[in-house]
Amino acid sequence: MSTRHLVLVLAALVPAACSDDGAAAGAPGAAAPVHAGAAVAPGSHDDWCGEHAVPESQCTLCDPGLAAAFKATNDWCAEHGLPESQCRACNPGLVINRPPKDGP
Repeated sequence: MSTRHLVLVLAALVPAACSDDGAAAGAPGAAAPVHAGAAVAPGSHDDWCGEHAVPESQCTLCDPGLAAAFKATNDWCAEHGLPESQCRACNPGLVINRPPKDGP
């Protein structure tokens, strides 16, 4: 294979590998969204950050602007840069459960 062909093949593969198609990372064929959409009700089943396993409306890793509210209520782990109530490094037994789906 020539260098030109190799470059074309790699150029075709890179966008596919880097695309955010909403599938959970590492789950072959998974269709579950990683992040909640903008119209999702906070506290609902759909309000979930699949990347960080916390409610999307409270995910300071995805939305750093939320950190100020947690800091204002003294719910902040400065060592790990996220709310203490979400810090699994400081609280190894911490379980954050996703709300159940409504309906059948």
